[in-house]
Amino acid sequence: MVIGVCRFELLLEDNGSLKGKRSVIRPLVAHVRQRFNVAIAEVDDHDDWERAVLGFAVVSTDAAQTSRMVQSVIDFIERDADAALGSYEVEHIHAF
Repeated sequence: MVIGVCRFELLLEDNGSLKGKRSVIRPLVAHVRQRFNVAIAEVDDHDDWERAVLGFAVVSTDAAQTSRMVQSVIDFIERDADAALGSYEVEHIHAF
């Protein structure tokens, strides 16, 4: 079993409130969950209006498939999010 995890940053440059941040994050999280069937959540900087740090995880039987799944989610976020994708980190964990 291979677990792919990704922690990424969204830059919400024109945002002025936590309510505005939520209006960007909630639909994105819902769309990613629905489209890719991954676990995704905001994981850091909860009180920062102009920055959101989220993470997601995927599970597969081989590393190549896990890498493709992670890249597909990153590509989707970069293309469809109402915020700029900042930095991101990816790690693959081989278990069992």
